[in-house]
Amino acid sequence: MLEELEIRNLGPIRHAILAPSQGMTAITGETGAGKSMLLSAIRLISGESAQSGRVSTGADEAWAQGVFRVDEEALPVQSAIEAGVHVEDGELFLSRTVPASGRSRAVLNGHIVPRAVLQDIASQVVVIHGQADQLRIASASRQREFLDMVADNAEITAQYAQVWNELRDLDQRLERLSNQEASMRQQADYLRESIERINRVDPHAGEDDELKAKRSRIENAAEITLGTNKALAALDASQVEAESDEPGASQLIAQAIQALQSIHATGPYDEAVSRLRQMNDELADVVFSLSEQDDIDGDINDLDGINSRIHELGELTRRWGPSLDDVLQWRDRAQFEVEDLDDSPQKLAELSEQREKAFETAVQVAGKLSESRRYAAARLSAAVTKELDSLAMAGARLDIEVVQRTGENALDANGIDDVQFLFTPYPGAGRLPMGKSASGGELSRLMLALELSAADSHADHQDMTFIFDEVDAGVGGKAAVELGKRLARLAQSAQVIVVTHLAQVASWAGSQFVVSKGQEDGDSPVSTTVNQVVGDARVMEIARMLSGAESETSLEHAKELLGSSIVKQSS
Repeated sequence: MLEELEIRNLGPIRHAILAPSQGMTAITGETGAGKSMLLSAIRLISGESAQSGRVSTGADEAWAQGVFRVDEEALPVQSAIEAGVHVEDGELFLSRTVPASGRSRAVLNGHIVPRAVLQDIASQVVVIHGQADQLRIASASRQREFLDMVADNAEITAQYAQVWNELRDLDQRLERLSNQEASMRQQADYLRESIERINRVDPHAGEDDELKAKRSRIENAAEITLGTNKALAALDASQVEAESDEPGASQLIAQAIQALQSIHATGPYDEAVSRLRQMNDELADVVFSLSEQDDIDGDINDLDGINSRIHELGELTRRWGPSLDDVLQWRDRAQFEVEDLDDSPQKLAELSEQREKAFETAVQVAGKLSESRRYAAARLSAAVTKELDSLAMAGARLDIEVVQRTGENALDANGIDDVQFLFTPYPGAGRLPMGKSASGGELSRLMLALELSAADSHADHQDMTFIFDEVDAGVGGKAAVELGKRLARLAQSAQVIVVTHLAQVASWAGSQFVVSKGQEDGDSPVSTTVNQVVGDARVMEIARMLSGAESETSLEHAKELLGSSIVKQSS
């Protein structure tokens, strides 16, 4: 509920603090005094569009703040926490600053938030029923939401939302799979052809590098052979076919060994002989290794085949490389992907079967939801029509139609029903949609009847604040008393704030605030003040509302009216 509303520099209101009572609060005052600014303040903190033209003359900015107390486990608190705002002791501070030029600023519990956050939270704690606000209930979605609230359908609507989301997910998956089926077949064909081509070539990892190295050796065979023969001739002349008078290194070392042995000396000469023999053994190994090399000349005839193979492997790496390892990995992945693509018709059939089951479940839950709505619609229609008779609208009635759609597209996110509130303002008039068949005052009273009937249906209004404007338009006498009585009855289950010009309505309120004009000092413009009236001051205000003056008769009538209302409320 709204604990406090504070306003600064909004229109003619320079500063005002309003602390409405827990039950019913009446806002009264002469026409043109500025009562509408209180509603403007409520709308501002509810996240509605800001108008810089409403900033008081000479002020830099307008500011409004509402302090709401809610249960700490209530949905508004959860919404605030989700927005990253901490809530202490179940108090929500919704404020809005509107500069004379520039953008407005929304603040929740001291944290700047998007305007949409204020809209979301305010919609959960305050409901404004003014002429402009009544048109919202004219939308089919608002009417359906109101009916679901009365029917206490939160659990079943949550269940339907879950199955509907599952159904939509399956529909989207089926659509994607169906649309992709042709392209998937083309993809599978491409993958199979690619795998077959790679398998025909049958490469192995690193093969291209091996072949390129071999080709390089063949292309340089003459130089390799010449160099090898020269090395062999230098080491051991007997290993080459060409005759040479020059001995090789091996022969020269052998001669050196014989020369040292012929002197029959020991000591360092024996050691020199041993070392020369080791050197000769190592030279023999080198000679053997060079003489045993493959006959490269014999591979020259394979050069064309090697080049052809390197070309084939190059075609693979250009398409699926850059290396043969990448080509082989791509082939392995493609084989798995082909298997998945080949299974797509089976997956399509499985998804279709799942979708059919999900659709049947959604239809069943939507049927339960529809049955609940039809029952609540009959109950609510009768209750509202009964209330209207006591609100100076004899013969008026409300009919709530819940019509099930048919056909393939009957289901939507909210079930299978079209919900419509049809209002008949007087006997003989045609039934027309709400908002098209009633004046502002009639709509306000119709909304009061709806809220009263919702409260009687045990809907949870504990933390809600209802604000009624123009609800008493065209009402007087006994009907005005009944109107006040019903507002007071609604205030037993919710906080009610009513802007009224009828004493018969204001007298039912637990507290009353008067909006009045006053002249500031000097040349300052006219300002508006908001003051709570109690005791004699309230009697005087009720007397003014009754007769426009504070005569002895009107004062007595005001006391009688206030006393009567208090007695009726207590009884």
